[in-house]
Amino acid sequence: MLIQLLRGHLRPYKSAIALVVLFQFVQTLATLYLPTLNADIIDNGVVKGDTGYVMRIGGWMLVVTLAQIAAQIVAVYFGARTAMAVGRDVRASIFGRVQEFSAREVGQFGAPSLITRTTNDVQQIQMLVLLTFTLMVSAPIMCVGGIVLALRQDVPLSAMLLVIVPILVGVVAVIIVRMRPLFRSMQVKIDRVNTVMREQITGIRVIRAFVRDERERDRYEVSNDELTDVSLRAGKLMALMFPTVMLIVNMSSVAVLWFGGHRIDSGAMEVGALTAFLSYLMQILMSIMMATFMFVMIPRAEVCAERIEEVLGTESSVKLPSAPVTELSRHGYLELENVDFHYPGAEAAVLNGVALTARPREVTAVIGSTGSGKTTLLNLVPRLFDATGGRVLVDGVDVRDLDPGLLAKTVGLVPQKPYLFSGTIGSNLRYGNPDATDEQLWEALEIAQARDFVERMEGGLDAPIAQGGTNVSGGQRQRLAIARVLVHRPEIYLFDDSFSALDYATDAALRSALTDHIADATVVIVAQRVSTIRDADRIVVLDDGRVVGTGTHTELMDTNPTYREIVLSQLTEQEAAA
Repeated sequence: MLIQLLRGHLRPYKSAIALVVLFQFVQTLATLYLPTLNADIIDNGVVKGDTGYVMRIGGWMLVVTLAQIAAQIVAVYFGARTAMAVGRDVRASIFGRVQEFSAREVGQFGAPSLITRTTNDVQQIQMLVLLTFTLMVSAPIMCVGGIVLALRQDVPLSAMLLVIVPILVGVVAVIIVRMRPLFRSMQVKIDRVNTVMREQITGIRVIRAFVRDERERDRYEVSNDELTDVSLRAGKLMALMFPTVMLIVNMSSVAVLWFGGHRIDSGAMEVGALTAFLSYLMQILMSIMMATFMFVMIPRAEVCAERIEEVLGTESSVKLPSAPVTELSRHGYLELENVDFHYPGAEAAVLNGVALTARPREVTAVIGSTGSGKTTLLNLVPRLFDATGGRVLVDGVDVRDLDPGLLAKTVGLVPQKPYLFSGTIGSNLRYGNPDATDEQLWEALEIAQARDFVERMEGGLDAPIAQGGTNVSGGQRQRLAIARVLVHRPEIYLFDDSFSALDYATDAALRSALTDHIADATVVIVAQRVSTIRDADRIVVLDDGRVVGTGTHTELMDTNPTYREIVLSQLTEQEAAA
């Protein structure tokens, strides 16, 4: 998964990668050349007392060092730019795919997990790419070059590499194999902490109202302790790795000095050659250490890549039409023909054979008990979900065949839980129509019975709105959401229990203003409150996902026991008949 992800996102940066490899190669060759020059100075300059030779070769060493520094700077610059660009592209890919998801896929992953995958997981991939370009590219060159040059200095002493390198590689491999499952568990624990934090921040009012601070603190501590425990176990293995590697490196240095000293004493080796060999040994082992550091990163990055690919590889259940319809001959007609809907893995259907017709200049209401499928029914129209059976038609065309832009222009939905974005009142109202004038915004606010409280807010249309609209009341949030869809001016209005937080007087005034403003549009209202829908031209009664009655308020009171039961649970017999 990791290689597949990187292959796709590194392809546009082939030129930059080639430059990184080239300059890393140059700086590594320079690094490898320096010990040979140093040995030459010792054997032919220091030992023989030739100061001129020392100065001449020393000057050449300075030139090589400057070339090494320059090559390293260029390699790191292009490597860092490429790594940051890859991180940006992966984040953009995840964001783009999530934007294509229907509510089903978003619910499948969960918002906290999607946030973690877009931030923390991508950061791990980005760090791996950065370290690859700054460390890993030079490591194999240095290792191979070091071995070759060490053999040039002394072949018998080089036999020690046959023992040192396998021991070092074996120790690293054992530790890494044990770390991989811990890193996978760590990412899951991070998801869990994000979930708990998100719930507690969003539900802070409920927590305070029920005085559940202690319980929520304990719940967070459990999740936090689980993450800490896994992180400590992984950290202990990482902490064990580097001292172990350094122990092997230092013991190797002692062994080289011991055996090398005996070879110098016997005249089989010169002092400069031993110094160069020791330098090459350090370079070989340091290259393995750099690779070790990379191997520490790879298991976690691999887990993150799998999680990212899981998102990128998930296709939305709402498919874009191959040949979208871009024009409609009729306007404002909504029909549901024998619509079924199942959630994935659910035993029972949410909707069964639902038939509904809504026409322009009419108000169609949908009512039913909690869980009867009212919200799901409305969500099928703008394709937040797709029906698993039957057809949803807008102006005679299946919504699955409509161009998404045309569908969004034709249908306006006020959801059951209205959401406002951080910004201002004006920016939220212009969400559906960026070109709307201030006059149009004020007109929509007046119809939505929101003008009075917006005028009282400091700044009016420029008054700030917090994320989610948490700095306004539930009723104000509903009215602003209604005003937003009025600015959008679609042909079909869908109100999903959008008047529930309003008092009866405001509810009545708003519906009266709506009747005058959108008289030519098609209006579908889902409501629990009978007073909101009793004057509708057509009322559809849902019960357990099925249509059990259709008609006016008076007709249904006489003929439909389900509707009558709902009405009498809210009104007296006299009020219902009035």
